Amino acid sequence: MTTAPAEDTRVHFATLASLQDRIGQTLATGPWVTVDQRRIDLFAEATGDHQWIHVDVERARAGPYGAPIAHGFLTLSLLPELVASAMCIDDVTMSINYGLNKVRFTGVVPAGSRLRGVIRLKAFEPIPRGAQVTTEVVIEREGQDKPVCIAEAISRRFTG
Repeated sequence: MTTAPAEDTRVHFATLASLQDRIGQTLATGPWVTVDQRRIDLFAEATGDHQWIHVDVERARAGPYGAPIAHGFLTLSLLPELVASAMCIDDVTMSINYGLNKVRFTGVVPAGSRLRGVIRLKAFEPIPRGAQVTTEVVIEREGQDKPVCIAEAISRRFTG
């Protein structure tokens, strides 16, 4: 028995150039992604950041948030997943991170939270074989009015 492939719910843009006229617009809102304790623990292992508020479940339950919370940089590191699960540019063959202009951690992410990204285009600058794209990604936590992170990310996207 085979399983049917999951439906692709991403917003598709046929060409990178088609983004040029969308500056200031929201491009996509992604699906919810769960940040569980396992993901937090794996991030702690990868980065060496084993602060108790993230990895000591019992102590964190008695702490200021009543549960372990995700590292701020874990939340930020979800940008590629949050953007890729929300949108696709069909003629882009390679994307690289170019940097960040501004990042703010505006809320906590308790273990078990579900997050999603809302992507808005801030700038589009043509470069050889592609474009430098600046997006504002607002990371929302399910059930909360206030976002947990707002990041202005710059990527270089290439076609052909």
